[in-house]
Amino acid sequence: MQAHASPAIGGTIREFYWNWKKKPITVVYEVLGEGSPILLLPAFSSVSTRREMRTLATRLADQFQVVTLDWVGFGESSHPAISYSPAVYHAFLKDFVRGVFSEPVVVVAAGHAAGYVMQLAQKSHAAWAWIVLVAPTWRGPLPTAMGEKRWLYNALRFLVNLPILGQFLYLLNTTPWFLRWMMGRHVFADRSHLSKELMTEKWRTTQRRGARFASAAFVTGGLDPVRKRSQFFDYFQPPLPAPVMMVIGEQTPVKSLEEMEILAHFSGVGIQILRMPGSLGLHEEYGDQLADGIIPFLSKYLS
Repeated sequence: MQAHASPAIGGTIREFYWNWKKKPITVVYEVLGEGSPILLLPAFSSVSTRREMRTLATRLADQFQVVTLDWVGFGESSHPAISYSPAVYHAFLKDFVRGVFSEPVVVVAAGHAAGYVMQLAQKSHAAWAWIVLVAPTWRGPLPTAMGEKRWLYNALRFLVNLPILGQFLYLLNTTPWFLRWMMGRHVFADRSHLSKELMTEKWRTTQRRGARFASAAFVTGGLDPVRKRSQFFDYFQPPLPAPVMMVIGEQTPVKSLEEMEILAHFSGVGIQILRMPGSLGLHEEYGDQLADGIIPFLSKYLS
C-alpha cells in the first residue's frame, strides 16, 4: 500500500480491509469532525477521489463526524485487476457501512453512488438515517451518449484490460487536455474553475497503477447499478426507507437532467428537491453552496 503523504480533506486517514472472492482489498477512508456520523460518497469517474468532497466535508464537520472514502479501484484504495461490476460495489458498500458504523448513518451520495445507496436502502432499511443524492445518475458515459451497445462496450473493456495495448489506450484517453475537455463538457459548469493545479491533480489520479480497470468499467457502463431507467425509478417507490433530498444542477447535461427531472416529478412529494448552480460535479465545484443548501435539511435530523 502506498504511503499517504497527507490527508486529502484534512482528517485522519484510516484503512478498511475487505475481501472480494478471496482477493484482499484495502479501502482508504478519512474521518474528520465529531458528532453524529455522515458518510460522503464520491461520484464514480476516471478521476474519482474523496478529495472532490473536501469543501463539503469541511463544512459538515462543524456538526457531524464526516467519513469519506476512495471507492474500490479508485483514488488511493487498492486497484486490483478484478472483474469490476455492480455486485462488487453493492457488496462493498454493505460491508463498509456495517463494519464502520454502529448506527444508521446520514449519507450524501454523488452521481452513480446514488443507485448503490438506494439499493442498499431497499435491502437494509436500517442502513441510512437520512439520504442526500447529488446529481444522481445511473448510466455510464458511453451508454448515455451512444445507447445500449453492450457487445461494443464489453469489447472495449476487454481491450483496455489487456496488459500493453490496454495501458496504451487508457493513456490516450487520460491525457491532461482530454480530461479537461471532458470535465468542462460534462462535470464542471464553469471552465474557469478547472485550474492547472486541479487538472494536474486529476491527471495524477488516473496514472495510479491499475487505475484503468475500474475506470474502463465505469465509462463503458459496467458499473451501472441498474440496466433500465424503470429499475432506477423503482428504488424511489413509496414508502421511502428514509427522508430523501435530491440536488439538481442547473447546468446538468440535457440527457442526465431529463432523467433527474422525471425522477423529481415521478416521486411526487416523497423527495425534497434542491436546485442550484452546477453540473454533474457540483459537489466539488460548488461545495460551499451545496453545504448551504443541504444543512437546513440535515438540521432536521439533528433536532
